[in-house]
Amino acid sequence: MTTLTITSKGQVTLRKEVMKHLGVGPGQKVVVDMLSDGCIIVKAESTGRISDAFNLLKTKSSQTLSIEQINAVAASGWAGKRRTSQPTRTCLSAQ
Repeated sequence: MTTLTITSKGQVTLRKEVMKHLGVGPGQKVVVDMLSDGCIIVKAESTGRISDAFNLLKTKSSQTLSIEQINAVAASGWAGKRRTSQPTRTCLSAQ
């Protein structure tokens, strides 16, 4: 768990590991949903830009496939699931 401090101006600075987890960087926006039970859900704001999809299929390996290999994979079917980012749920309680 990461502890964040609220400044006198009511601001919170996200630590690097939190920003990495959310997939955001400096200048980007996050969406905060306030729930009735005192919890909040924080997630990266969707930009909706086509450039966001450019590296969607990029893998860490530098291996590329030929068109024949791609066709063979497509013919055999794909049973994997794409990993999606889940919102982070945080509960705040007055102590």
